[in-house]
Amino acid sequence: MKDAYQLIVKVSALVVGLLVSIALLVLILIASLVVSFQDAPSPISAQMAPSAEKATSVANTYRGVIPNEGLWRAPDWATLENEPNASLIAYGRELIVNTSEHLGPNGKVLKISNGMDCQNCHLDAGTAPLGNNYGAVFSTYPKLRGRSGQMEDIPKRINDCFERSLNGQPLDEKSNEMLAMVAYMQWLGKDVPKGEIPHGSGIYEVPLLERAADPVGGQVVYAQLCQSCHMEDGKGMMKPDQTGYVYPPLWGAQSYNNGAGLYRMSRFAGYVKTNMPLGATFERPMLTDEQAWDVAAYVNSMTRPEKDLSRDWPDISKKPVDHPFGPFSDEFSAEQHKFGPFKPIIAFRENPTK
Repeated sequence: MKDAYQLIVKVSALVVGLLVSIALLVLILIASLVVSFQDAPSPISAQMAPSAEKATSVANTYRGVIPNEGLWRAPDWATLENEPNASLIAYGRELIVNTSEHLGPNGKVLKISNGMDCQNCHLDAGTAPLGNNYGAVFSTYPKLRGRSGQMEDIPKRINDCFERSLNGQPLDEKSNEMLAMVAYMQWLGKDVPKGEIPHGSGIYEVPLLERAADPVGGQVVYAQLCQSCHMEDGKGMMKPDQTGYVYPPLWGAQSYNNGAGLYRMSRFAGYVKTNMPLGATFERPMLTDEQAWDVAAYVNSMTRPEKDLSRDWPDISKKPVDHPFGPFSDEFSAEQHKFGPFKPIIAFRENPTK
């Protein structure tokens, strides 16, 4: 009996030892599988992980186009209450932000414009760095402008926008609306010395291409990056209350006409380079220079309202190289003046005898 008991104890010990060994082996196997799983990328992560070359390209994409130091900034809105004409300035800002609501096709005050808001082109009520802002307006006007060949003041410049970018009618220069917008622009530029153009004002100058801007390539850029906001047909996206546009029309009957500043290729390319698509800034541009030029070529190849430009640029030698309407002071074609390449035109103008 004693021998049988000892045999049972030995067998039990062997079984327990075997079970412990099996458990240890299982734990080791599980641990090795976990380590392997962590080290090896999943099929999805392997597909999504950028190569070193792509990572470098992405890093290069997000470099600012100008230094941040010394950038013009609009006055703090909280200080407006210190201004004697604060209510007029505030109304001017309201007209910039919600132009159509007050002065559009169904405007509460007047019906003189196409439904776009000034802010659609002058971002953040004309305060965004390189967002076609108003930082240099008060410091540089009145001034002689080559387009008209005349001295122009701020009201004349505002009415140019109404007649061209808003494809509408001019405001009475003595109206409360004109006085309000002028007051707002003067307030924005109150700290800029007369005659100076502050850093970061206006529109970025995109480096010129060695080739012509390509509308076909631009259509691809537009489809990938622009049409989700501005729509495939370019008609934009209206506000829910239909008083204006969240994303403005880029062509068609309600868009800017062929006399607007953004109809010039360099202006449109510079504007989108630092502001488009949604989320881009001068610090984090999302388009390459080539994409900016090409999408400008595509958008400005589409149909839009036309304006009589026969009085523009009375001195034709002062026409910008990308003004696409003759007569010209050189022998380059209207097509090259529209799409480029622009370097040969500039070289000719600098040395016409060569």
